[in-house]
Amino acid sequence: MLAEIETEVVIVGAGPAGLMLACELALAGVETLVLEKLPGRIEQVKGGAIQPRTAELLELRGLLEPLLRRAVPSDPVGGHFAALPVPLDCTPWQTRHPFPIAIPQWGIEEVLEERATAGGARVVRGTAVSGVEQDHNGVTVAGDGLRVRARYLAACDGGHSTVRKLLGLPFPGRPGTHQAVLADIRLSAVSSLVPRQLGHMSTLTRQGGGHWAMLAPLGGDRYRFTFGRAGQEDTGRDTPVTHEEITTALRAVYGEETTLGAVDNSSRFTDATRQLEHYRAGRVLFAGDAAHIHPPLGGQGLNLGIQDAFNLGWKLATAVQDRAPSGLLDSYHAERHPIGAQVLHHTSAQRVLADPHPSEDVSALRDIFIDLLRLPDANRHLAGLMSGLSLRYELSGEHPLTGQRMPDVDLVTQAGPTRLSALFGSGHAVLLDLAGVVPAGLPLPARVDLVRATCADDVGAAALLFRPDGYLCWAADNSAACDETLLATIAGDLTEVP
Repeated sequence: MLAEIETEVVIVGAGPAGLMLACELALAGVETLVLEKLPGRIEQVKGGAIQPRTAELLELRGLLEPLLRRAVPSDPVGGHFAALPVPLDCTPWQTRHPFPIAIPQWGIEEVLEERATAGGARVVRGTAVSGVEQDHNGVTVAGDGLRVRARYLAACDGGHSTVRKLLGLPFPGRPGTHQAVLADIRLSAVSSLVPRQLGHMSTLTRQGGGHWAMLAPLGGDRYRFTFGRAGQEDTGRDTPVTHEEITTALRAVYGEETTLGAVDNSSRFTDATRQLEHYRAGRVLFAGDAAHIHPPLGGQGLNLGIQDAFNLGWKLATAVQDRAPSGLLDSYHAERHPIGAQVLHHTSAQRVLADPHPSEDVSALRDIFIDLLRLPDANRHLAGLMSGLSLRYELSGEHPLTGQRMPDVDLVTQAGPTRLSALFGSGHAVLLDLAGVVPAGLPLPARVDLVRATCADDVGAAALLFRPDGYLCWAADNSAACDETLLATIAGDLTEVP
């Protein structure tokens, strides 16, 4: 018998992007259903690096601490650009989390699902979507034994998105030119060539016997093994990876003494680069790999998807609750599509520099690039790019801080010492008054929290208005600006003003 379900938002895909979006919607009180075709979570490391800006965003919601308990032990070391042997230094960006954090993807999904379901979201596994229809009022999704009616659908179902295919949307870009294998393995014996602890990417990569490989220790006998071979013929994406294939690569790169004990899971991937032309198709919105795919260089994919969800979540909630200013939901595409395109662009550049069998010209280019990375300004630029800390949205405000993130500064409120990040646990927008310039009795909407505080640091403004995703949409140096532009900004960029 076909089950009929009604909900406000249906999310297809229970990966990091889908579950992060479910957390954000549940926090805002939106009825949310997540459909996942797999019957259970696959304990695969996959995209297991949380970049500094993603760590900051997760801390806004109190999600970072439980994730850190699942982190892989490692030395604090900067990120990388194209695996070049110069760590990226994020300290000039004034972040409390200057190093990438290694956490298996399944651990990230576990924490996000726990939070989403605790907030009221439902996750239904073992349900493959087979049909999507939309009209002026909502979307109907057909799956295994059920039909879901929702006001909006968020497609977070990966690079081979079923929703995207059902809607017939093109996914333009460049097909893969190289294929590789990602496997979570256990080693029963290791040679001196096998790394003992996670370190900088450049220390984890090796070549031998016509293979290139990266072996990342995860604790005990567990490793994440990524490898490929020059001139390798493409194998079907769903063709099983054999033990012999993994053993051959292990011994070629790490010596005969390195012995494969077991394979926990494995998959194939390519360096294809594609991006949807529009992240919104009527009442269907796309996030994560369903909207963009790129070479897995620099630990970008998982972070890009989680940050998509942070941008979309509060906007979609505002639309569902009929509080959204005109154009707010469309701003999701306007803001995130250029960021996705930027990641596709720089991962394409990294693909050239990281070629395991570079030409003489590429080798010369690598040498020049390594020298450039040792220059503080060049390193700072790429550190900001790869970490997400330099991301700035093109918003309409006149203040120079508009569109930026703000470092997690220490504050003192009437209740005592706190930090900026601690103000966002509710998922509300935050109006921070640091100089007593916001008039008393100002008619603020229910989901805009006024916090009066002092700060020992000069943050560059007397009052600041943060969106729920932590980006500044308004700032002022005096009380006059509060009278002139604050309520107009709230009504135009955030939500209805009473």
